[in-house]
Amino acid sequence: MEIKIPETTMRKDEEEDEQPLSPAARVFHAPEFNCYVISVIGVKKKIEPDVIMEGLKQTLIRHPRFSSKMVSRRNKNSQTQIWVRTNVVVSDHVIVPDIQTQNIENANADKFLESYVSDLTLIPLDTSKPLWELHLLDLKTSDAENVAVLKFHHSLGDGMSLMALVLACMRKTSNPDELPTLPNQNRSSSRSSRLKAGSRGDFRFLWLIMVLWSAIMLVLNTMCDALEFIATAMFLKDTETPIKGDFRLSKHKQMSLVHRTVSLDDIKLIKNTMNMTVNDVVLGVTQAGLSQYLETRYGSKCRWGNWIGYIVFPFSIGLRKDPLEHLRSAKRIIDRKKNSLEAALTFIVGKLMIKSFGVKMTANIINRALSNTTMSFSNLIGPIEEISFFGHPIAYMAPSVYGHPHALTMHFQSYMNKMTISLTVDPTVISDTHRLLDDWEESLKNIKAAVQERGSIH
Repeated sequence: MEIKIPETTMRKDEEEDEQPLSPAARVFHAPEFNCYVISVIGVKKKIEPDVIMEGLKQTLIRHPRFSSKMVSRRNKNSQTQIWVRTNVVVSDHVIVPDIQTQNIENANADKFLESYVSDLTLIPLDTSKPLWELHLLDLKTSDAENVAVLKFHHSLGDGMSLMALVLACMRKTSNPDELPTLPNQNRSSSRSSRLKAGSRGDFRFLWLIMVLWSAIMLVLNTMCDALEFIATAMFLKDTETPIKGDFRLSKHKQMSLVHRTVSLDDIKLIKNTMNMTVNDVVLGVTQAGLSQYLETRYGSKCRWGNWIGYIVFPFSIGLRKDPLEHLRSAKRIIDRKKNSLEAALTFIVGKLMIKSFGVKMTANIINRALSNTTMSFSNLIGPIEEISFFGHPIAYMAPSVYGHPHALTMHFQSYMNKMTISLTVDPTVISDTHRLLDDWEESLKNIKAAVQERGSIH
């Protein structure tokens, strides 16, 4: 018996299985800006590959982007890229390398892991299937019993998407039926409480003045930031420092990825004492750590920029007598950047540029802007309790990204009472990555000691 399906129904099904790439995803596939995300996940027990693969079948491959492959189609006047749903064979995406671990001690295991992940940065993903793969390493390191390495193309999603994916695939260790939870981001209510203390008339007047002043500053800050962004894309370059790479000679370099886990409680102690956010503290410590690294190794003193998403952030490099000045400097700049629509504006302009000039030119402009800055920085909030990856309790998560024209990228990932710092570096520019991590950790200790001393004085 022959069954005929109406043409309209077939077209609807095809449309549901096919989605065009977003403008950002198209840029990430441009040769000038081909980016990947790698997340190293340490677990506290020996990995059972069959259990992991069965869990992936129930979670990850149900996500549209992880069950679709990218297809290029040529129309009359242009070429379009679309996501096409496909049947996913999980075993084609899960790699379990045969590692001879009998004679590998923890220190050597750490180096082996770094070398393994570094080699992955040279291997492109197979575009004939969904753009992700998971490596399961039966390797005991200094901070984990075994290690999983998730690699996927940046066009599938950003850091926040990764965290959403983590939350969807994982469960609380204490209750395998419950999803992980993120900490509440409480906003300070001191300002509103102070306003409520006055009379109703005073409150309305002050509220009107504050709204008008905030609107004026928002417009002025956005205009200044937009001009700075345009200048950066066109001609404004950071000061040349030993950690600023040159990607004009080679766009596809082998990168090194290392990580270090520190106490999140120490960061929160500084945050609470200084009345700051965790991001303020992390940026301040990063400025101090980079200052110490450049000063002790190269004697460099300079001022240069840094990208936070689509925000240009200036770092002032130089040793300070008072280590807390790094925190105050970072907070002043962050507070100023918060009162600006720079990120939203650059996002909108980016979409307009793609429509007006095409993906190739937009990717070239973004690549040029990034090349004129020194490094990338991001900070992600993670679960507050221990979580498990299909029955495997997680020790740490260390996400990072590569493919953009920076010799140094720093990612910070909180998890329980820990903060993991991930560095992606060009080893031809920064050869002693662990020294940079040492200086960051030492700067955190110095700032914590200064905060505690300040507290004892007051």
